[in-house]
Amino acid sequence: MGSLREPCMSVSLMSASEAQSAAQRVMARCDALAEISESAGSLTRVYLSPEQLRANARVAEWMQAAGMHTWQDAVGNICGRYEATVPGAAALLLGSHLDTVRNAGRYDGMLGVLSAIEIVQWLHDRQLRLPQAIEIIGFGDEEGTRFGITLLGSRGITGSWPDSWVTHPDGNGITVAAAMQDVGLDAARIHEAAREVSDIAAYLELHIEQGPCLEQADLALGVVTAINGARRLTCHFSGEAGHAGTVPMTHRRDALAAAAEWMVFIEQTTREHDPQLVATVGTLNCQPGAVNVIPGEVQLSLDIRGPQDAPLERLLSVLLTQAEAIALRRGLSFTAHEYYRIAATACDARLQQALSHAVETVQGRSLSLPSGAGHDAIAIAERWPVGMLFVRNHRGISHHPAESVRAEDVALGVQAWLQAVHQLAQG
Repeated sequence: MGSLREPCMSVSLMSASEAQSAAQRVMARCDALAEISESAGSLTRVYLSPEQLRANARVAEWMQAAGMHTWQDAVGNICGRYEATVPGAAALLLGSHLDTVRNAGRYDGMLGVLSAIEIVQWLHDRQLRLPQAIEIIGFGDEEGTRFGITLLGSRGITGSWPDSWVTHPDGNGITVAAAMQDVGLDAARIHEAAREVSDIAAYLELHIEQGPCLEQADLALGVVTAINGARRLTCHFSGEAGHAGTVPMTHRRDALAAAAEWMVFIEQTTREHDPQLVATVGTLNCQPGAVNVIPGEVQLSLDIRGPQDAPLERLLSVLLTQAEAIALRRGLSFTAHEYYRIAATACDARLQQALSHAVETVQGRSLSLPSGAGHDAIAIAERWPVGMLFVRNHRGISHHPAESVRAEDVALGVQAWLQAVHQLAQG
């Protein structure tokens, strides 16, 4: 978490009653989208599914009612544009994703798209145009639930789809290209989704906080400083299996004991290293896996994240060095293979400042904090400046039906977002 700012005396563009009405519409529309699911009684909406097209169509109706021209792009994102005072001007891009994990909550992603529509609705109701256009996008895939590859929607508009993605299969063996054909898209035209750098001035995303920091600070809103970088590794301790009753404790080469010692070290060291760094051992596979056999082989995962790459690398080095030392002392071997790496994504300083000022206006003070989860802003930041606004989410629970936001927090979020958009769209 970052610093708290002093109260700001500016006046919000949107009144409290207008914001409450907007928030109620957002909440109702989140409920409506939650009904568009592949399974009754829970929310699952994956990329290139009939449910995605239904959600896109519903969101397009709401965009059009707010005075926007809409289209679905070549990778299945739903897009809308509210024109500037001078047609063809660069746009402030607002949005988030409309796909979900399996058995999802109803606010992750959707809250950002629907809140953005309220920004445009407020302008449209007053017949106001800004020097920059406002575009809203509901990305078709952020979660990677269906194909195991993420950010397909946002990488569509940045033009950074690897060629291999179109042949990537889902769990039923259906490739991305085939799935696109099933919903009326053409993999040969993916490149048409890419936007020119000059088309977009900046990207702003409102999102639920997928952590407890705002709730602990008793604040509705916070401004994101950076999206955590991450490293994921498969690690392996190799010792010697043996009879649990006959091998003396002093003669053992127990791979599980070594892994356990290292796991405790990971937890303690990460806590002491930097409060913004996190490290997790999420899987553990023990062989031969019998109650009466000393474990000879252990494979475990390591997921390490942080908002700056240099401290992340330093911590990772410390952890791996200690694993090797533990293995050496115990007469084992240790190996680690990094299979996933994504750099930390810094949010643009100018956009952070505009969002912080807006949050101060409606909330009295602003909290700055990193995001531990991934977002479409990661991909967008490769082309354009990005900024993110977090809304309090009860207990930080996400990717779960228990996601919960307050209407009054959403109202403050819409007020602050409008304030920032109005300032930034002056050019």
